[in-house]
Amino acid sequence: MTTSTKTAKAAKVATPDLRRLVASECASLSGSAVSTVALPTLAVLELHASTTQIAALAFLGQLPNAVVALPAGALSDRYAKRPQMIAADLTAAAGLATVPAAAFAGVLSIGHLYAVAVILGITKIVHDAAAISYLPVLVEPHLLQRANSRLGAASSVADSAGSNAGAALVGAIGAARSVLADVLSYLVSALLVWRIRTPEPVAAPSTGRRSLARDIGEGLRYVAGQHTIRTVIAALSTLSFGLAIMNTYWAYYLLAGLHVSPTAFGLIMGVGGVGSLAGALLAPRIASRIGIGPTIIIGFAFSPLAQIPLLLAGPGLRWQIALAGTLAVQLFWATASGTSQRSLRQILCEPRFQGRMQAASTTVTAGARPLAAAAAGALVHFLGVRGTLTVGAVLQVVPMALLLFSPVRALRDMPAPPTRAAVPPAREGAS
Repeated sequence: MTTSTKTAKAAKVATPDLRRLVASECASLSGSAVSTVALPTLAVLELHASTTQIAALAFLGQLPNAVVALPAGALSDRYAKRPQMIAADLTAAAGLATVPAAAFAGVLSIGHLYAVAVILGITKIVHDAAAISYLPVLVEPHLLQRANSRLGAASSVADSAGSNAGAALVGAIGAARSVLADVLSYLVSALLVWRIRTPEPVAAPSTGRRSLARDIGEGLRYVAGQHTIRTVIAALSTLSFGLAIMNTYWAYYLLAGLHVSPTAFGLIMGVGGVGSLAGALLAPRIASRIGIGPTIIIGFAFSPLAQIPLLLAGPGLRWQIALAGTLAVQLFWATASGTSQRSLRQILCEPRFQGRMQAASTTVTAGARPLAAAAAGALVHFLGVRGTLTVGAVLQVVPMALLLFSPVRALRDMPAPPTRAAVPPAREGAS
């Protein structure tokens, strides 16, 4: 039995609580984009951090993706999700507020920024694990594709606007003061989540005392036993590894190898962002027209194909236009595919495993990036920058092959979700 993607057109997806969740995500994401600009600026201009310290700051910000995701997913399945989202937002706001306070007091240090980066990384993982697994509670299964599309489009705009606003704020009021904008964004996010009123089901009561490690193991075994979910996550992690190899030297290759100016580089990125936004908006329509499986596979297929112009490119305006157009098409299909595969995984996953399933995906996908960066650093000594980029591009063919030989290839409509057990609404803080 399947759920036709076409039936979603006539249904109402923009419920008040969904609008609050989307607005919450946009608020925190736009604020985080400001801090992404402000914190490194503080480290470089105010603290005169070395390149090693800047790399450490970036590493510590990403480390929770690989370390905290699985416990966060287990907690989101064990307890009510809204309180976790609110607590994560308030903790992030409190941690960030210490940065301008320390700067104004003249005691800000690189160690302080390290600690804040770790706090932000942990709170983001906790918030995202709860928020992504909460979405299927807010909308019916046949509306998940449209809900994810709306969330993806809004997030794309918020991220772009936040990056631009961050650069403007840092220039206008200084890096330390601009961090206050992110503090405010987390408070707004927490308020919006607090106003959500849709009750969520509670997990079935467990017999005896259960450890977090046991819950994590149970979630991993569940994901491993779901063929389609397992294959999509494997494809995502492989694609992430190949892209991370390329991303290690992508900007360097354009700026130093192809002599792209910083202004032209920014324009290329901006055109790519437009493609991403369009892909998020049109994902439900594309999936309705060609099927959910082909939409996912085409998105994965475009990734290695889009690298061909990059590997053949030379200096000059024509190549810059070609690279901008290619990036826009790549991100269009990547976002349409990402929205579709996320919706597919949410529909196929049993409600009691939603958080752990998303956490497993985050762990293997994000965990591949540091390894890929290390691999790129080793490869460049033997193959050079262009050769390393080629290896990353070739690796991106593997996930497409995984999906072509999986049940995803035959999917046209969204499958029916697993039978939901009748459970009472959650009480805040219920376990």
